Amino acid sequence: MRKHKFDLYADDDSNDFEDSFDHADDLNWRAKRRRTEDDVEPTRRGRLTEEARDHLAQQREDAEAADVPEDGDRWTTWDGADHGPKPWPEWLVTELSAVDRELGILKTGKEADVFLLERAVPGTDRSCLLAAKRYRSNDHRMFHRDAGYLEGRRMKKSRETRAIANRTAFGRNLIAEQWAVAEFAALSALWQQGAPVPYPVQRAGTELLLEFVGTDGTAAPRLAQLRPEPDELLDLWRQLVDALGMLASAGYAHGDLSAYNLMVHDGRLVVIDLPQVVDLAANPRGPEFLERDVRNVVGWFSQRGLPVELADPLELTTALLDLAGLV
Repeated sequence: MRKHKFDLYADDDSNDFEDSFDHADDLNWRAKRRRTEDDVEPTRRGRLTEEARDHLAQQREDAEAADVPEDGDRWTTWDGADHGPKPWPEWLVTELSAVDRELGILKTGKEADVFLLERAVPGTDRSCLLAAKRYRSNDHRMFHRDAGYLEGRRMKKSRETRAIANRTAFGRNLIAEQWAVAEFAALSALWQQGAPVPYPVQRAGTELLLEFVGTDGTAAPRLAQLRPEPDELLDLWRQLVDALGMLASAGYAHGDLSAYNLMVHDGRLVVIDLPQVVDLAANPRGPEFLERDVRNVVGWFSQRGLPVELADPLELTTALLDLAGLV
C-alpha cells in the first residue's frame, strides 16, 4: 500500500514529523544565506543590478590590466576585427605580435572621439600611425536628425528595430554600432573605387581604425582652415567634383558634407567623416541629402572667389543624380 507523503517522515528513525520541517527550514535558510553572501541578485529577471554591473566591469578591467604589454597600452586588435579591403597597404602593420599605443586625442565630437594611435612591432622598425575613431554607445546622444539618416538601414530582428525606434539603452547602442558599420562599409567601397578617402584599416564593435591623414603625428588641416589662392581654389574644387562623382557612382551621398569634413594633405583633398553616409537608392530622402551637400560646399567655394558659372548647385546635383542612375 502506497504511503502518504507525511508517513515517509514517520518511518524514519532519526526524524519525527516536526524535526523534518525544522531540518528543511534550516536547509532553506543556509541556501538563502549562501546566495546572499556569494551572489548579487538581479532586481528583475534577466537584468543585472548596478552592483552587479560594477562588479563585472571591475572584473573586465582587472583582466585587461593583467595583460597589458610593456611597450604599449594594449595588444593589437587586428585579430578578430573586420579588415579593410585587400591588398592591404604596405605601410599597415598586421602582425599579431604588435602593440597599440595612444599618443593623444585628435578630435572630440558629440558622438565620437578620434585618437592618434601608433601600432608597432616591438624590437623592430615596423610601425604605423592610425586614427582611432570611437563611437560612444551607452551615453550616445544620437546624431542630429538621425531618423532621416537611418531610413533604408533595416535591422534583421524585429526586437532590434523596436529598440532603435524607442531609443532604449540597447537601441542607442545599436545605433552607435550602425554608424560604425555604415562608415566602414562606405569607406571600403569608396577606397576600392579609388575615391579620396582614408584607408579603412579595421572595425571592432564601435571602434574604427583608419589611415592617419597628416605628417609626423600632426593632422592635415581641414578645408575650412585654409585660405587658398585662386589657382589652388580651382584645383580643390575640381578635386571635390571628382570625389562627389565617385560617391554618386557608388550610390552614396555624404550626408553631412561641409568644409569641415574635407582635409587637404599635400594639395590632395580627402573626404572624411562618413558615418551618416546615405544610400541614394534605399533612402527616400537621398536626393535631398545630396542637394544639401552640394549647396554647402558650393557656398564655401563661392564665398572664396570661385566663379559662379563653375559652381551651379542645381546643375551639379542633377549631374550627380544622373551618375547614381536616379534621373
